Amino acid sequence: MPAGDAFTPDQLYDIEKAVQHAEEVSGLHFSVYVGGADEETRPFAIELLNELDDPDSSVLVYVDPAGRRLEIVTGSQAKRQLSDVAAGLAALTMQTSFAAGDLTGGLVTGVQQLGTHAHQPPLLHASDELHKL
Repeated sequence: MPAGDAFTPDQLYDIEKAVQHAEEVSGLHFSVYVGGADEETRPFAIELLNELDDPDSSVLVYVDPAGRRLEIVTGSQAKRQLSDVAAGLAALTMQTSFAAGDLTGGLVTGVQQLGTHAHQPPLLHASDELHKL
């Protein structure tokens, strides 16, 4: 997370725990970037996503507090698990917290919400089900 000096160690820990939780429940990779962009926000967020190790299975949350901008971008695989509606709801949750001056709380809650919405239930194989009968 760039701009790490904008957060206390406890706040960074809380954000990292939210990211870990989201990754565990969804199987996707999550990244949070807080900082400004010298260009249009969405193309910049997409560029950041594409620089990740596994962009197809990643979700990037980009926040520019000074510019009051938020972008949630997903790779091609992640988009199959996380709908635009679910991302929009998480964005609304984050924006509400940000407006109240709680950047960390908004990120934690929003990332957790994204992970929960992207949760994939375990696949049960037909042979497993037959053995239970």
